[in-house]
Amino acid sequence: MTPAQLRAFSAVVRLGSVKSAAQELCVSEAAVSLHVGKLRKLFDDRLFSRTSSGLSLTPGGLRLASRAVELIGLQDRTLREVGRARDGTRLLRIAVTALFAEHAAPGLIELFVGRADDLDVELSAHPPDRFVELLGERAVDVALGPIPPETDLLAAGMVSRRVLKYQLLTVVAPDHPLSRGRIEPERLREYPWMLGPSALDRTGLVPAALRRIGVPECRQRVFPSHSAALEEVKRGSGIGLALSFAIGHDLAARRLVTPCGPPVRTSGVWGATTLTDQEEGVAGEFVRFATTSRATQAMLRGSGVHRGRFRPTTHVTLWHHGEFAAGVPLPR
Repeated sequence: MTPAQLRAFSAVVRLGSVKSAAQELCVSEAAVSLHVGKLRKLFDDRLFSRTSSGLSLTPGGLRLASRAVELIGLQDRTLREVGRARDGTRLLRIAVTALFAEHAAPGLIELFVGRADDLDVELSAHPPDRFVELLGERAVDVALGPIPPETDLLAAGMVSRRVLKYQLLTVVAPDHPLSRGRIEPERLREYPWMLGPSALDRTGLVPAALRRIGVPECRQRVFPSHSAALEEVKRGSGIGLALSFAIGHDLAARRLVTPCGPPVRTSGVWGATTLTDQEEGVAGEFVRFATTSRATQAMLRGSGVHRGRFRPTTHVTLWHHGEFAAGVPLPR
Protein backbone atom coordinates (compact mmCIF):
# COMPACT_ATOMS: atom_id res chain seq x y z
CA MET A 1 0.00 0.00 0.00
CA THR A 2 1.66 3.23 -1.16
CA PRO A 3 0.90 6.92 -0.57
CA ALA A 4 0.08 7.30 -4.27
CA GLN A 5 -2.53 4.55 -4.03
CA LEU A 6 -4.10 6.11 -0.94
CA ARG A 7 -4.19 9.57 -2.53
CA ALA A 8 -5.86 8.17 -5.63
CA PHE A 9 -8.46 6.25 -3.66
CA SER A 10 -9.15 9.21 -1.34
CA ALA A 11 -9.58 11.57 -4.29
CA VAL A 12 -12.01 9.20 -6.06
CA VAL A 13 -14.10 8.86 -2.89
CA ARG A 14 -14.10 12.60 -2.22
CA LEU A 15 -14.75 13.75 -5.80
CA GLY A 16 -16.98 10.89 -6.90
CA SER A 17 -15.21 9.85 -10.12
CA VAL A 18 -11.91 8.63 -11.53
CA LYS A 19 -11.91 11.46 -14.06
CA SER A 20 -12.20 14.19 -11.40
CA ALA A 21 -9.57 12.49 -9.23
CA ALA A 22 -7.16 12.31 -12.17
CA GLN A 23 -7.62 16.01 -12.91
CA GLU A 24 -6.97 16.99 -9.30
CA LEU A 25 -3.89 14.76 -9.01
CA CYS A 26 -2.59 15.78 -12.48
CA VAL A 27 -2.26 12.16 -13.62
CA SER A 28 -4.04 10.02 -16.19
CA GLU A 29 -7.34 8.25 -15.49
CA ALA A 30 -5.55 4.98 -16.17
CA ALA A 31 -3.07 5.72 -13.38
CA VAL A 32 -5.88 6.39 -10.89
CA SER A 33 -7.70 3.20 -11.91
CA LEU A 34 -4.44 1.25 -11.56
CA HIS A 35 -3.86 2.54 -8.01
CA VAL A 36 -7.44 1.75 -6.97
CA GLY A 37 -7.22 -1.68 -8.58
CA LYS A 38 -4.09 -2.53 -6.60
CA LEU A 39 -5.85 -1.57 -3.35
CA ARG A 40 -8.83 -3.75 -4.27
CA LYS A 41 -6.50 -6.67 -4.89
CA LEU A 42 -4.53 -6.04 -1.70
CA PHE A 43 -7.63 -5.99 0.51
CA ASP A 44 -9.66 -8.48 -1.57
CA ASP A 45 -12.50 -5.94 -1.42
CA ARG A 46 -14.23 -3.93 -4.12
CA LEU A 47 -14.07 -0.92 -1.73
CA PHE A 48 -16.79 0.93 -3.66
CA SER A 49 -19.26 0.51 -6.52
CA ARG A 50 -21.07 2.98 -8.73
CA THR A 51 -24.78 3.72 -8.28
CA SER A 52 -27.17 6.14 -9.93
CA SER A 53 -26.57 8.59 -7.07
CA GLY A 54 -22.77 8.25 -6.95
CA LEU A 55 -20.34 5.94 -5.19
CA SER A 56 -21.44 3.36 -2.65
CA LEU A 57 -18.65 2.33 -0.29
CA THR A 58 -18.39 -1.16 1.14
CA PRO A 59 -17.80 -1.45 4.92
CA GLY A 60 -14.12 -2.02 4.14
CA GLY A 61 -14.11 0.95 1.78
CA LEU A 62 -15.51 3.15 4.55
CA ARG A 63 -12.72 2.07 6.90
CA LEU A 64 -10.07 2.63 4.26
CA ALA A 65 -11.45 6.06 3.34
CA SER A 66 -11.10 7.17 6.96
CA ARG A 67 -7.62 5.71 7.38
CA ALA A 68 -6.46 7.11 4.06
CA VAL A 69 -7.15 10.65 5.22
CA GLU A 70 -5.22 10.02 8.44
CA LEU A 71 -2.25 8.42 6.69
CA ILE A 72 -2.04 11.10 3.99
CA GLY A 73 -2.19 13.78 6.66
CA LEU A 74 0.54 12.03 8.65
CA GLN A 75 2.76 11.82 5.57
CA ASP A 76 2.26 15.51 4.76
CA ARG A 77 2.96 16.48 8.36
CA THR A 78 6.09 14.33 8.45
CA LEU A 79 7.41 15.97 5.29
CA ARG A 80 6.87 19.40 6.83
CA GLU A 81 8.48 18.39 10.12
CA VAL A 82 11.57 16.90 8.44
CA GLY A 83 11.94 20.03 6.34
CA ARG A 84 11.69 22.26 9.39
CA ALA A 85 14.17 20.10 11.28
CA ARG A 86 16.60 20.46 8.38
CA ASP A 87 16.19 24.23 8.65
CA GLY A 88 16.84 24.13 12.40
CA THR A 89 13.21 24.57 13.53
CA ARG A 90 12.37 22.71 16.73
CA LEU A 91 9.01 20.98 17.25
CA LEU A 92 7.13 20.62 20.53
CA ARG A 93 4.08 18.33 20.58
CA ILE A 94 1.65 18.93 23.44
CA ALA A 95 -1.38 16.85 24.42
CA VAL A 96 -4.10 18.64 26.39
CA THR A 97 -7.60 17.96 27.64
CA ALA A 98 -10.51 19.64 25.87
CA LEU A 99 -11.10 21.90 28.88
CA PHE A 100 -7.48 23.02 29.01
CA ALA A 101 -7.36 23.52 25.24
CA GLU A 102 -10.32 25.87 25.32
CA HIS A 103 -9.57 27.96 28.39
CA ALA A 104 -5.89 27.83 29.36
CA ALA A 105 -3.84 26.78 26.33
CA PRO A 106 -4.22 29.86 24.07
CA GLY A 107 -2.53 32.31 26.42
CA LEU A 108 0.12 29.86 27.59
CA ILE A 109 1.21 28.69 24.13
CA GLU A 110 1.10 32.16 22.58
CA LEU A 111 3.38 33.51 25.29
CA PHE A 112 5.80 30.57 25.07
CA VAL A 113 6.04 30.63 21.27
CA GLY A 114 6.69 34.36 21.37
CA ARG A 115 9.96 33.69 23.22
CA ALA A 116 11.52 31.63 20.39
CA ASP A 117 11.70 32.19 16.64
CA ASP A 118 12.88 28.63 15.94
CA LEU A 119 9.95 26.75 17.49
CA ASP A 120 6.76 25.15 16.20
CA VAL A 121 4.17 23.89 18.68
CA GLU A 122 1.60 21.25 17.79
CA LEU A 123 -1.35 20.99 20.18
CA SER A 124 -3.84 18.10 20.17
CA ALA A 125 -6.78 17.36 22.47
CA HIS A 126 -7.12 13.91 24.08
CA PRO A 127 -8.92 12.27 27.02
CA PRO A 128 -6.66 12.49 30.09
CA ASP A 129 -6.53 8.72 30.53
CA ARG A 130 -4.47 8.52 27.29
CA PHE A 131 -1.69 10.82 28.49
CA VAL A 132 0.62 8.10 29.80
CA GLU A 133 0.16 6.04 26.63
CA LEU A 134 0.85 8.99 24.31
CA LEU A 135 3.97 10.00 26.22
CA GLY A 136 5.20 6.41 26.43
CA GLU A 137 4.85 6.00 22.66
CA ARG A 138 6.58 9.37 22.20
CA ALA A 139 3.60 10.53 20.16
CA VAL A 140 3.71 13.76 22.22
CA ASP A 141 6.40 15.48 24.29
CA VAL A 142 4.28 17.06 27.05
CA ALA A 143 0.80 16.37 28.43
CA LEU A 144 -1.18 19.17 30.10
CA GLY A 145 -4.16 18.31 32.28
CA PRO A 146 -4.94 16.13 35.30
CA ILE A 147 -1.80 14.68 36.86
CA PRO A 148 -1.61 10.89 36.34
CA PRO A 149 -1.39 8.70 39.47
CA GLU A 150 2.07 8.61 41.04
CA THR A 151 2.34 4.85 40.51
CA ASP A 152 1.71 5.27 36.77
CA LEU A 153 4.32 8.02 36.53
CA LEU A 154 7.00 5.98 38.31
CA ALA A 155 6.28 2.84 36.31
CA ALA A 156 6.46 4.72 33.00
CA GLY A 157 9.54 6.82 33.82
CA MET A 158 7.67 10.11 33.82
CA VAL A 159 7.51 13.22 35.96
CA SER A 160 4.74 15.76 36.45
CA ARG A 161 4.79 19.30 37.85
CA ARG A 162 1.80 21.38 38.91
CA VAL A 163 1.08 24.34 36.66
CA LEU A 164 -2.35 25.66 37.72
CA LYS A 165 -4.87 25.24 40.52
CA TYR A 166 -8.47 25.99 39.59
CA GLN A 167 -12.07 25.64 40.74
CA LEU A 168 -14.92 24.00 38.87
CA LEU A 169 -18.28 25.64 39.64
CA THR A 170 -21.84 24.44 39.19
CA VAL A 171 -23.74 27.33 37.59
CA VAL A 172 -27.25 28.25 36.46
CA ALA A 173 -28.95 31.31 35.01
CA PRO A 174 -30.22 33.85 37.58
CA ASP A 175 -33.86 33.05 36.72
CA HIS A 176 -33.39 29.27 36.94
CA PRO A 177 -35.48 27.51 39.65
CA LEU A 178 -32.30 26.33 41.39
CA SER A 179 -30.91 29.84 41.74
CA ARG A 180 -33.14 30.61 44.75
CA GLY A 181 -32.80 29.08 48.20
CA ARG A 182 -30.92 26.02 49.34
CA ILE A 183 -31.23 22.93 47.18
CA GLU A 184 -30.86 19.21 47.81
CA PRO A 185 -28.60 17.02 45.68
CA GLU A 186 -31.50 15.09 44.15
CA ARG A 187 -32.91 18.30 42.64
CA LEU A 188 -29.72 18.69 40.60
CA ARG A 189 -30.58 15.41 38.89
CA GLU A 190 -34.01 16.62 37.79
CA TYR A 191 -32.75 19.21 35.27
CA PRO A 192 -30.77 18.94 32.03
CA TRP A 193 -27.05 19.64 32.18
CA MET A 194 -25.36 21.64 29.41
CA LEU A 195 -21.82 20.27 29.10
CA GLY A 196 -18.69 20.62 26.99
CA PRO A 197 -16.75 17.71 25.44
CA SER A 198 -14.91 17.00 28.72
CA ALA A 199 -18.09 15.26 29.90
CA LEU A 200 -17.29 12.44 27.46
CA ASP A 201 -13.98 11.62 29.19
CA ARG A 202 -13.75 8.70 31.62
CA THR A 203 -11.42 10.57 33.99
CA GLY A 204 -10.92 14.19 35.00
CA LEU A 205 -12.74 16.66 37.21
CA VAL A 206 -15.84 17.12 35.00
CA PRO A 207 -16.85 13.44 34.78
CA ALA A 208 -15.93 13.02 38.47
CA ALA A 209 -18.28 15.89 39.43
CA LEU A 210 -21.09 14.40 37.35
CA ARG A 211 -20.61 11.01 39.02
CA ARG A 212 -20.47 12.56 42.49
CA ILE A 213 -23.75 14.39 41.95
CA GLY A 214 -25.24 11.35 40.24
CA VAL A 215 -26.37 13.08 37.05
CA PRO A 216 -27.96 10.43 34.79
CA GLU A 217 -26.76 10.25 31.20
CA CYS A 218 -30.25 11.05 29.92
CA ARG A 219 -29.91 14.49 31.55
CA GLN A 220 -26.52 15.25 29.97
CA ARG A 221 -26.38 17.29 26.75
CA VAL A 222 -22.88 17.58 25.31
CA PHE A 223 -21.89 20.51 23.07
CA PRO A 224 -18.85 20.88 20.76
CA SER A 225 -17.31 23.41 23.17
CA HIS A 226 -17.63 24.38 26.82
CA SER A 227 -18.40 27.97 25.83
CA ALA A 228 -21.33 26.83 23.69
CA ALA A 229 -22.67 24.84 26.63
CA LEU A 230 -22.44 27.86 28.94
CA GLU A 231 -24.35 30.01 26.45
CA GLU A 232 -27.22 27.55 26.78
CA VAL A 233 -26.95 27.75 30.58
CA LYS A 234 -27.22 31.55 30.40
CA ARG A 235 -30.44 31.15 28.40
CA GLY A 236 -31.91 29.16 31.28
CA SER A 237 -31.74 25.83 29.45
CA GLY A 238 -30.17 23.91 32.32
CA ILE A 239 -27.23 23.48 34.69
CA GLY A 240 -23.57 23.83 33.72
CA LEU A 241 -20.03 23.32 34.95
CA ALA A 242 -17.49 26.10 34.46
CA LEU A 243 -13.99 27.15 35.48
CA SER A 244 -14.20 29.99 37.96
CA PHE A 245 -11.49 32.06 36.25
CA ALA A 246 -13.26 31.76 32.88
CA ILE A 247 -16.62 33.12 34.09
CA GLY A 248 -15.57 35.85 36.53
CA HIS A 249 -17.26 38.58 34.46
CA ASP A 250 -20.43 36.52 34.09
CA LEU A 251 -20.63 35.94 37.84
CA ALA A 252 -20.00 39.64 38.59
CA ALA A 253 -22.71 40.70 36.13
CA ARG A 254 -25.04 37.93 37.39
CA ARG A 255 -25.39 36.38 33.97
CA LEU A 256 -24.52 33.17 35.83
CA VAL A 257 -24.97 32.27 39.51
CA THR A 258 -23.84 29.40 41.72
CA PRO A 259 -26.73 27.61 43.48
CA CYS A 260 -26.62 27.02 47.22
CA GLY A 261 -26.71 23.57 48.73
CA PRO A 262 -24.45 20.59 48.06
CA PRO A 263 -20.78 21.11 47.17
CA VAL A 264 -20.85 23.19 44.01
CA ARG A 265 -17.18 24.22 44.10
CA THR A 266 -14.62 21.53 43.31
CA SER A 267 -10.91 22.26 43.39
CA GLY A 268 -8.61 20.75 40.78
CA VAL A 269 -4.99 20.87 39.64
CA TRP A 270 -3.53 20.77 36.15
CA GLY A 271 -0.02 19.49 35.67
CA ALA A 272 2.59 19.24 32.93
CA THR A 273 3.79 15.66 32.46
CA THR A 274 6.77 14.51 30.41
CA LEU A 275 9.27 11.68 30.20
CA THR A 276 12.16 12.09 32.62
CA ASP A 277 14.70 11.77 29.77
CA GLN A 278 13.21 14.87 28.10
CA GLU A 279 13.61 17.23 31.03
CA GLU A 280 16.68 18.88 29.48
CA GLY A 281 15.19 19.42 26.01
CA VAL A 282 12.50 21.72 24.67
CA ALA A 283 9.86 19.74 26.62
CA GLY A 284 11.66 20.46 29.88
CA GLU A 285 12.07 24.10 28.89
CA PHE A 286 8.33 24.36 28.32
CA VAL A 287 7.45 22.63 31.62
CA ARG A 288 9.71 25.00 33.58
CA PHE A 289 8.14 27.96 31.80
CA ALA A 290 4.61 26.68 32.49
CA THR A 291 5.24 26.84 36.26
CA THR A 292 6.18 30.54 36.27
CA SER A 293 3.89 33.36 37.42
CA ARG A 294 3.85 34.85 33.90
CA ALA A 295 2.58 31.56 32.53
CA THR A 296 -0.09 31.38 35.23
CA GLN A 297 -1.35 34.85 34.34
CA ALA A 298 -1.36 33.93 30.64
CA MET A 299 -3.47 30.84 31.34
CA LEU A 300 -5.92 32.77 33.51
CA ARG A 301 -6.27 35.79 31.24
CA GLY A 302 -5.28 34.55 27.78
CA SER A 303 -3.41 36.65 25.26
CA GLY A 304 -6.03 36.82 22.53
CA VAL A 305 -5.52 36.12 18.85
CA HIS A 306 -6.56 38.17 15.85
CA ARG A 307 -9.78 36.80 14.35
CA GLY A 308 -8.22 36.46 10.90
CA ARG A 309 -5.60 34.03 12.26
CA PHE A 310 -8.14 31.68 13.85
CA ARG A 311 -8.81 28.57 11.74
CA PRO A 312 -10.91 25.96 13.59
CA THR A 313 -10.30 22.26 12.96
CA THR A 314 -11.82 19.13 14.45
CA HIS A 315 -8.88 17.66 16.26
CA VAL A 316 -5.37 19.10 16.01
CA THR A 317 -4.18 22.58 16.80
CA LEU A 318 -1.09 23.79 14.95
CA TRP A 319 0.97 26.75 16.12
CA HIS A 320 3.60 28.18 13.80
CA HIS A 321 5.59 31.28 14.83
CA GLY A 322 2.57 32.80 16.60
CA GLU A 323 -0.11 31.62 14.17
CA PHE A 324 -2.50 28.90 15.28
CA ALA A 325 -5.68 27.00 14.56
CA ALA A 326 -7.57 25.74 17.57
CA GLY A 327 -9.68 22.65 17.66
CA VAL A 328 -11.56 20.41 20.07
CA PRO A 329 -12.75 16.93 19.04
CA LEU A 330 -16.50 16.86 18.47
CA PRO A 331 -18.58 14.27 20.34
CA ARG A 332 -19.41 11.27 18.23
